[in-house]
Amino acid sequence: MVTGKEELMQAMIEAFIMEKGTNEFYTQAAAKVTDKEAKRAFEELAQWEKEHMQYIQFLYQAIKDERETLSFENFKNTVKAETVEGAIPVRHLEEKLEEEYSFLDNLEALTAALEIEGKAYNFYRKLSETAEDTNTKEFMKDMMQWEHKHMEYLKQLRYRISEVS
Repeated sequence: MVTGKEELMQAMIEAFIMEKGTNEFYTQAAAKVTDKEAKRAFEELAQWEKEHMQYIQFLYQAIKDERETLSFENFKNTVKAETVEGAIPVRHLEEKLEEEYSFLDNLEALTAALEIEGKAYNFYRKLSETAEDTNTKEFMKDMMQWEHKHMEYLKQLRYRISEVS
């Protein structure tokens, strides 16, 4: 039975998978960087993405009227994230992490994160403009606003660090 929620539900699943991919990338980056400040920034970014995943899970389960988390937990633990936010392939970022980001300093780490968050912002913006369903548009606008906050945080942090350097 068509309920009208299908577009929103699919958008939420796709957003969840991208947030998971981004969380995994930031977690890997935090483990690989040698600079303490860069490590802290990537750990914080990973936590933000985890919070986004929790938010999406809550909304998804509320819409589906699922009170039990077991089925979503199974999905969360088994779904493979092929992309990160902004539809960037995980494989591409992992290669960059190995090749270019093995010895990130503060500014390089923040620039890499800013690139990801900027692409995520543009991706969600585009989806918010093209979605046919009003709820999907609003969900994508929420995601877009979060990415904007991340970008502003990263810009301020990058500026502060460049002033100290």
